[in-house]
Amino acid sequence: MKKVLLLIFMLCGFGSAVAQFHEPVNFSVKQQKLSDTEFEVIFSSPVEPGWHVYGTDIKDGGPTRAELTLEKQQGVKPNGKLRATGKVHRAMDPMFDMEVPYMEGTASFSQRFTITEPTYAVSGYLTYGACNDMNCLPPMDVEFSFKGTASSVSPKEEDKAVGLEMPDNPDNLDNPEMLGATEDSVEHAASLWTPVVDDLKALSQEGDIASSSTGMSLWWIFFMGFLGGLAALLTPCVWPIIPMTVSFFLKRNKDDHRQAIRDAVTYGLSIVVIYMALGLLVTLLFGASALNAMSTNAVFNIFFFLLLLVFAASFLGGFEITLPSSWTNAVDSKASKTTGLLSIFLMAFTLALVSFSCTGPIIGFLLVEVASMGNLVGPAIGMLGFALALALPFTLFALFPSWLKSVPKSGNWMNCIKVCLGFLELAFSLKFLSVADLAYGWHILNREVFLCLWIVIFALMGAYLIGWIRFPHDEIDEESSKTSVSRFFLALGSFAFALYMVPGLWGAPCKAVSAFAPPMSTQSFNLSQGEEQNNIHFEDYEEGMKYAQSVGKPVFLDFTGYGCVNCRKMEASVFTHPEVQQLMSQYVVISLWVDDKTKLPEPIVVEENGEQKKLRTVGDKWSYLQRHKFGANAQPFYVLVNSEGRPLTAPYSYNEDVQAYKHFLEQGLRQ
Repeated sequence: MKKVLLLIFMLCGFGSAVAQFHEPVNFSVKQQKLSDTEFEVIFSSPVEPGWHVYGTDIKDGGPTRAELTLEKQQGVKPNGKLRATGKVHRAMDPMFDMEVPYMEGTASFSQRFTITEPTYAVSGYLTYGACNDMNCLPPMDVEFSFKGTASSVSPKEEDKAVGLEMPDNPDNLDNPEMLGATEDSVEHAASLWTPVVDDLKALSQEGDIASSSTGMSLWWIFFMGFLGGLAALLTPCVWPIIPMTVSFFLKRNKDDHRQAIRDAVTYGLSIVVIYMALGLLVTLLFGASALNAMSTNAVFNIFFFLLLLVFAASFLGGFEITLPSSWTNAVDSKASKTTGLLSIFLMAFTLALVSFSCTGPIIGFLLVEVASMGNLVGPAIGMLGFALALALPFTLFALFPSWLKSVPKSGNWMNCIKVCLGFLELAFSLKFLSVADLAYGWHILNREVFLCLWIVIFALMGAYLIGWIRFPHDEIDEESSKTSVSRFFLALGSFAFALYMVPGLWGAPCKAVSAFAPPMSTQSFNLSQGEEQNNIHFEDYEEGMKYAQSVGKPVFLDFTGYGCVNCRKMEASVFTHPEVQQLMSQYVVISLWVDDKTKLPEPIVVEENGEQKKLRTVGDKWSYLQRHKFGANAQPFYVLVNSEGRPLTAPYSYNEDVQAYKHFLEQGLRQ
């Protein structure tokens, strides 16, 4: 058991390293002759699991598309446009409200050229974007340069390819002594670019904030699984079995209480092993890449919607989902004929089969939700949480048998919990239908329609809890006709949540449901449209730092991107919080867009990893700053520094915990 828990902490700890430099994609370039007058340049790279590289045909306003820029073309002309030659997937991206192409596992592009002179030379660079579920890399460049000869060529043509961008003066490259240095503050500008990677590591080790989106997501998955296990415990299929099973172990070993405890603990561990094996099986069958693809694939989301709809109908009393009785009888018979650990394990397996009508929909919902996160170890972690919650009572009651006397008796309250779970599954099923609706452009589930359905669902759940609605499995007697205090408060919460969403029909943000509802862009009627945001901040590093030095304020560096989905999530759910805004007002805010395509006045040549690299755009410059100074290359990435560019605390990444973010900002103000 200790080893299992240690594994969980290790998995969660992997994401907590601060300022890591990650290269999930590493392109190689080669030239391939097709004929005497034609060749192609091929870019190819393996892609780490969970990451994807975007294709070429993406509209403006979307994520970073793959593009080819030619700096020199002598004796050649492009034959067509850059093509994505790998296996291209397409999925609807709700944040950008458009369908985007991407490649997983392996990414490859090719550009064909026609040779027009006996000797030729061509050079340039490929720009591409890569993301996973938590972070995005800034636009990255892959440079290439080839030359050769041809025995037979077509007539010379000096026209340039349509859609390929040519710099005005590619050979006039200056390598300034310092990036961004100004004549009036050369020394200060130099210090602004000094690497502080070691300082960040030291701050992290001292215990300052070190955000871990991966770790947080794993803990969230575990917590979801644990809550699901607790919910399963309170259903009619599981709760009555607990006292029966514990009593069996105690009677079986009535002369040896320690042995009874060992049997109960073994029984609980067997439950953990069974459900964790189910989670691992899902991972082995699909893998991280498939799970990530499923999370955005319209067909799978329709399937998930229908599956949760069936589960919801089952919990509401429409029918029961049961496994073949022959399975249960066979396992039960085998358990009665064996002894020792195998017998106990088979008993636990029998519990899993017998209780499937109640646990199946909960397990199905958990696995579907985890699949939508695309996390490699997520299914196993979720099932670990579920199994621990399910197994815990069997062990505790074996340790403390007297507690069994105070256990609530079975009754209609268990069916009430089951029906409420049905309402919740019905509500969450709409999340998956929304993804498919966006993908196919049906426009049947725009934001206000989604909110209307959720308002009705949670209002009906409140009505059920208060006793105004009955379902087939509900017992009707004198006691059940009365509304208990607990059901009253649950109904109060359900009605209140329904009312909370009502302003969303007119454009209110409703942050509590923003992760589930369709994007605001699908809202047909929005009273808040046209409101101006008066956020004043800098978008130039040197300019902002110079201002910070003049006013004596600390600096909030925001490395972001136009194509960064999680950057938008942070801005919508965390930056808008009043207390966060108040803390951020005490900083000079500098937003640095790493995918800004604005050309620099002149390209800058820098040395990185022993190689010379050209910075051609404003985004290249800020991306290089993030890598060179802070040793990181994924967004979102937030750093608090003083006016000299020295870090005040460890950096922060994607984590929508408002309290953690407030603590991060407060740490910087204390320095």
